[in-house]
Amino acid sequence: MALLPETSSPTLAPPARAVRTAGVLGLGTAIPDHAVHNGEIAARLGLEPGWITHRTGIDARRRLRDGERVTDLAVLAAERALEDAGLTGADVDLVLAATTTQDELLPGMAPLVGAAIGAAGVGAMDVGAACAGFIKALVTGAAMIEAGRARTVLVVGADGLSRFTDPDDKRTAALFGDGAGAVVLSCAAAGAIGPAALGADGGAAECIVIGREDALIRMDGHETFKRAVRHLAEVTEAAVADAGLALADVDLFVYHQANRRILQSLAHRLRLDPDRVVDAIGQLGNTSAASVPLALEQARAAGDLRPGSRVLLAAIGAGLAWGAVVVEWGGA
Repeated sequence: MALLPETSSPTLAPPARAVRTAGVLGLGTAIPDHAVHNGEIAARLGLEPGWITHRTGIDARRRLRDGERVTDLAVLAAERALEDAGLTGADVDLVLAATTTQDELLPGMAPLVGAAIGAAGVGAMDVGAACAGFIKALVTGAAMIEAGRARTVLVVGADGLSRFTDPDDKRTAALFGDGAGAVVLSCAAAGAIGPAALGADGGAAECIVIGREDALIRMDGHETFKRAVRHLAEVTEAAVADAGLALADVDLFVYHQANRRILQSLAHRLRLDPDRVVDAIGQLGNTSAASVPLALEQARAAGDLRPGSRVLLAAIGAGLAWGAVVVEWGGA
């Protein structure tokens, strides 16, 4: 039998490895016009005035009206982030949308946002990690830039959880608001996205569930609270250590805005100055994947977030899934 001649198998060439860092070039946010105050919810549930604020730190939340779309909020936030960065959609290589409440089951939100901002045809995908989605999309976008696979990435966090909130469930009726936030990441930006610490525990998935039967949020608030404080504290320390820093080196701590008591417990557990922990929950509620960029915008408006600031971003959500990253702020 004749033997085939020996041939060398072609080897897939590795991608070019340019030495790059990713930084934040722009930030933008959007919230619905419609505000729902505690009195309306308390009256429906038969609660005493002040009960909701005492338990959650929330006084009001913004919610989409019938016919309004989460995607429209995402597009507006994206446009504002691009304007802040001095760019247009044509400059974007990749669109990442962190959401679990896109307007239709299909299509996903990211391609719609890309088309609306003039970035049609570029890569686009949704990141589904609930309230932790923005953190995970942010570090994914940064990794794409660092790997040389993209130069400019738009990261959007947008959710409309009010559509999945049971108005008669005292555990959740007052918690959730709607909103969107976006950042533009670029290899040309000042600042940097540091190492990320990510985690998940599917064994605790029952803590926060939206089932197909009624499509409403069901949450074990007590267990979620305990796990949120523990995991956020642990991931904060891990991300800061991975960045070669100590907690005292961080200027601002921007956590997912789920409950003011979680923020207070984290400050106590980590011995943080409460003034360094951003609290944006009072007028917004829990906006899921939008909460971290919305809190960043509030901090910037207050003058607490400035170019060169070291900021710890961290979030936890259904899954359970969590993550944290230290950012040297490069945006204006």
